[in-house]
Amino acid sequence: MPRFRPTGRFSIASRGSALGLAGGQTMKSNERIALSVIAVGITALLAVPTYAGTSADTSEWSMNATIIEACSCPMFCQCYFNTKPASHAGHGSHGEEHFCRFNNAFRVNGGNKGNVKLDGARFWVAGDLGGDFSHGKMDWAVVTFDPSVTKEQRGAIVSILKHVYPVEWKSLTVAPDAKMEWTASKDRAEARLDGGRIAEVVLVRFPGNTSEPVVIHNLKYWGVPRNDGFVMMPNEVEAYRSGDKPFEFKGTNGFMITFDMNSKDVAPRTD
Repeated sequence: MPRFRPTGRFSIASRGSALGLAGGQTMKSNERIALSVIAVGITALLAVPTYAGTSADTSEWSMNATIIEACSCPMFCQCYFNTKPASHAGHGSHGEEHFCRFNNAFRVNGGNKGNVKLDGARFWVAGDLGGDFSHGKMDWAVVTFDPSVTKEQRGAIVSILKHVYPVEWKSLTVAPDAKMEWTASKDRAEARLDGGRIAEVVLVRFPGNTSEPVVIHNLKYWGVPRNDGFVMMPNEVEAYRSGDKPFEFKGTNGFMITFDMNSKDVAPRTD
């Protein structure tokens, strides 16, 4: 997992555009809503009017999900072994900048929170880890749900994500829904939001000694206790084309991973 000190703080707010604020205004950092009262005031347009009870709810939960993941780091992403992402040449070739700009396309294979089933839910997390995450503080991320994900499923997913990614984000927002495509085989994986107009990831299997994928085992994925291994698949493209921080990279890091986690894996909070 990226080498950071977990904070356990996973707060989330809605993008200003999704809230219908004038002129595409976004919410200020001190207006971000804590997880326990996520999305108070979000309009029906976003179809997530509230995530009530996500922190107080003690229901048992589980999630087994597969991620098509890519980022701006060279293959293989050094964030899983260091406290800083790879360096990149600055604008005009002046200086270097460290960042890890990523797209994570999720498909839930099976899971639940209480009586809310999560099987088949699809959602997307895009963002940037920033230049130094040694203290568990990341730069920004945007969560996008496929329209088929219900209000109850969204609340459950957000509450579980704080355990998958036990970090603090400077900015974490929810974008308007977008149709999500997700297909994968051992040789190729593709995921898109709104047909690629919002975001796109295409991965291709890295050639090994045989026709089977190259897999890294026994490597931690964030806060998750179990995974089936990192399946090495460099990207043909990984792009986030929406908002005020768009990016696009080709030929950089990519992998697929299936993880498994449940409420019994998480120590009770004392705060």
